[in-house]
Amino acid sequence: MLKFLTDVRLLADDGSLQPGWIQIDGEQIVATGFGDALPPIGIDRETQSGAIVLPGFIDVHCHGGGGASYLSGSTGDARRAAKAHLRRGTTTTLASLASAPLSALREQIVALIPLVDDGTIHGVHLEGPWLAPSMRGAHVRADLRALDLAELDDLFELAGGRIRMVTVAPEVVGVDAAIARIVAAGAVVAIGHTAADAEHVALSIAAGASVATHLFNAMPPLHHRQPGPVGVLLDDRRVIIELIADLEHVDPLVLRIAMRAAGIDRVALITDAIAAADAGDGDWQFADQAVVVAGGVARLRDGGALAGSTLTQDVVLRNVVERVGVTLAEASQMLSVTPARMLGLTDRGVLAAGQRADIVLLDDRLQVQRVLRGGDDVA
Repeated sequence: MLKFLTDVRLLADDGSLQPGWIQIDGEQIVATGFGDALPPIGIDRETQSGAIVLPGFIDVHCHGGGGASYLSGSTGDARRAAKAHLRRGTTTTLASLASAPLSALREQIVALIPLVDDGTIHGVHLEGPWLAPSMRGAHVRADLRALDLAELDDLFELAGGRIRMVTVAPEVVGVDAAIARIVAAGAVVAIGHTAADAEHVALSIAAGASVATHLFNAMPPLHHRQPGPVGVLLDDRRVIIELIADLEHVDPLVLRIAMRAAGIDRVALITDAIAAADAGDGDWQFADQAVVVAGGVARLRDGGALAGSTLTQDVVLRNVVERVGVTLAEASQMLSVTPARMLGLTDRGVLAAGQRADIVLLDDRLQVQRVLRGGDDVA
């Protein structure tokens, strides 16, 4: 379907917002420009009342939302979770699983396969079970284990190329031998939930790991004599770092320091959302554990550890602009451009001719007004 969006504001090369327009043909953007322009003959002008237009958000780490979880083993629940985030501007997402027995992971992957195939989600993210028990966070300790290559191969064969990212702790037995195999299978290797020393983390990066799973969280803090995972992951230009910007997992000042140290082009803002995202306070579950959400903050009932977040990416956008102090252009880079590059996606992440028409329109308060995914309006 042909669309011509006019009276919008686009980010210019200098980071300023300038009046402009976007032409869409089917799933693709065919042209953008600044100033005013008449639509081609036969295309109606859709006036957008000065809305700010950004590329659709890309979330590479999300466990659920809208009251539904990707861990439930239900295709319907997974579809509901993806739709909740889509309405908030996330047009590309990975469905993140958590540490679990092999039988449960198989069930969850099977439930997600139809959603990868129809484009509802981009792929599956295995966050565990190959994580360090001492840095398990909200993962169930009994579900953590050494990396068995036969188990890894079984999951990848079952998924049929739909696993896009795997988070591992370098110190877990078997991980060293598995990193190259995961990369060869077409997935990104992320380092997280780890207490490994700097040398071991560096070796994992040399072997092919290229992402830091929610930097700072579930890893030792940076120490001036023991840089550990944080120091190496921040310093190595080959690594893209995930950051949870709910202002609970990481203080706004530390977020700003990390963004400056790594560079905006190496930061992917994530939600790490659970089912409670966009669904309110109360009692929830994560990985078969009781979670209490109060004031939008999710914690395990038994122990009080943070259990993911209740974020959506539009809230992330407002948090980093209003509280961390980055520009709108920098926020868009971290929400769309960098995560697209991380996943090797060349058809989205920016507003340009030939790109998929994944578009978020916002008002001056950065509240979502309209979302298009592949050129279609999101209900």
